[in-house]
Amino acid sequence: MSAKILSVDDSRMVRSVISRLLKPFEVELLEAENGEIGLAIATEKLPNVIILDYNMPVMDGVTMLTKMRENESTKSIPVIMLTADANPQIIATVARLGVKDYITKPFKDADLIAKIGRTVQLVPRPAAPPAA
Repeated sequence: MSAKILSVDDSRMVRSVISRLLKPFEVELLEAENGEIGLAIATEKLPNVIILDYNMPVMDGVTMLTKMRENESTKSIPVIMLTADANPQIIATVARLGVKDYITKPFKDADLIAKIGRTVQLVPRPAAPPAA
């Protein structure tokens, strides 16, 4: 069974980078461009982990995380907070809300994959058979 990962970020570029990083693995990647859409997807699809941006329009990451923790079906979904802001107060706030991990932008590809891999099992896709 492949891991279901939800990427919530208002930056299409960041979502594309995450998609590219996860391509070698057997995962189902879900995407949302703000916390309101992300919360709806999280509630409906119950992903194994959420990579959540902190600062977004419509609904920010902290509001989404707060609402997730108030909902019985989503309260225990692991969240990796992804943000450009390394402010200690923000880190403390999201830690109190139970984030699994925290990574700042710009991030190293290997660091994000390692953090995801500590949360869910990333199974490599089988190699494609050689073309005949």
